[in-house]
Amino acid sequence: MIRTRHKRSNRTLLLMLELIAALIVLLLLLPSCVRRATAASATACDAVTSASSAPGSSRPADEGPALAADIAAGDTAPDFTVELFDGTRLALSSLRGKVVLLNFWATWCPPCRAELARVQHEIIDRFAGRDFVFLPVSRGESREAVAAFREKTGYAFPMGLDPDRTIFDRYAPTTIPRNYLIGRDGKVLVAAQGYSPEEFDALIRAVDQATRR
Repeated sequence: MIRTRHKRSNRTLLLMLELIAALIVLLLLLPSCVRRATAASATACDAVTSASSAPGSSRPADEGPALAADIAAGDTAPDFTVELFDGTRLALSSLRGKVVLLNFWATWCPPCRAELARVQHEIIDRFAGRDFVFLPVSRGESREAVAAFREKTGYAFPMGLDPDRTIFDRYAPTTIPRNYLIGRDGKVLVAAQGYSPEEFDALIRAVDQATRR
C-alpha cells in the first residue's frame, strides 16, 4: 500500500513538472507584449523580430532594409504611399495642409486594441469637419488578418496595410502602438509610443490644438 501511494505521488509530481515546463515554453513563444500583460501594465508591444513574433507577418527577421532610427518631434515625416483596406492608395504627401495622426498598430497587440477602441468617438467623431485625417496603418499583417479583425470589432474607418513593414521601418525600429501627429507643413509635432489612458488624453489635446491653428 505504501509503495503504491509513493508511485502515485511520483506520477503526480512528474505531471506537475511537465505542466510547468509546457507553460514556460508557451510564454516564451508569445509576443513580448502578451507576456507583459500578465504584469499589471502592458503598454506597448515589442515584436522585434523573430519571423513568428507577429502573426501574418510576411517578412523574415533577417531580411529587408535596415531599420530606421526613431522619427522624433521636429523631424519631417517620411513620405510613403499606403494601400488602404478598400483597395485605394493614399500618399502622405497628398495630405499636406491637413493635420494627420499616423498610427501604427497590429491586431495581436493588446495595447493597440485598447487604443483603437477609443478612436471612433474620441478622435474621428470629435474632429470631424476639421482639416484632420486619422490614418491607422497595420504593421506586418496580411489583409486577411485585418479583415478578420474588422469583422470582429465592427470597425469601419479606413485602415492602411503594411504587410512588409516597409512604411513602419521608415519611422521606427520597434514598438507599437506608435503615434505621430503630423502638422500641416509635414513636420512631426508629437511622436509617442505605447498606450496609456493619460498619454492618449494628452494626444487628443495635441490634436485639438494643432487643428485649431
